[in-house]
Amino acid sequence: MLGRIHSTESFGTVDGPGVRYVVFMQGCPMRCLYCHNPDTWEHSKGTEMSVEEILADYDSCKEFLKNGGLTVTGGEPLMQIEFVTELFEEAHKRGIHTCLDTSGVTFRRDNEKILAQFNKLLEYTDLVMLDIKHIDNDEHKKLTAHGNTDILDFALFLKEKNVPVWIRHVVVPQITDDENSLYRLGNFIGGLSNLKAIDVLPYHDLGREKYENLGIPYPLGNTPPLDKSEAVRARDIIMNGIKDRLRND
Repeated sequence: MLGRIHSTESFGTVDGPGVRYVVFMQGCPMRCLYCHNPDTWEHSKGTEMSVEEILADYDSCKEFLKNGGLTVTGGEPLMQIEFVTELFEEAHKRGIHTCLDTSGVTFRRDNEKILAQFNKLLEYTDLVMLDIKHIDNDEHKKLTAHGNTDILDFALFLKEKNVPVWIRHVVVPQITDDENSLYRLGNFIGGLSNLKAIDVLPYHDLGREKYENLGIPYPLGNTPPLDKSEAVRARDIIMNGIKDRLRND
């Protein structure tokens, strides 16, 4: 099986525990206003690679991957779920820690075929980094062009399967930085017994140049990058929501 790959990185330090080999998959159905990788959207682009080619490249630098492993991200890796499953299955045979970085947007509990695919993938997945863009369904649609119902259900499914999860959340000025939404997000993820970590990431506009090169208008215009102190404030509000959920449960 061949996968469409945007690129690979042999020394990833923010894509899961330890130092990791990162595979960026090509293709994504979401159109997040703050996306900094618009060049990963189109599935037909990228380079075709096999599982063996990827793992051979992994082996060439594995001595430097301290306490790490293999992370697959995107784009949206679940657009190519069968390829990722084959890659993770083979990685497990070699004792490689596997991490899936996803939005969860393709999950459908009521579709037997899709559910079976997810069940098989998670057999070989050691960690899921789940990016929850917005806790409010309507605001999520404005931000990404998709609702979040299935995404939140995927988080609950990971809890049911007891798959370790890290939650990622990007804080964007005047979009995801309001206190009520941040608290609600914390209150939701406080119910995830499989939660291992939370990454609260400040919005940046480093992808602006990519949009210019692709001839695409930058969606957030002159929205300023979020100050790190505001990201700390946002994390504190999320943590308050988590603590209250744990107390009430």
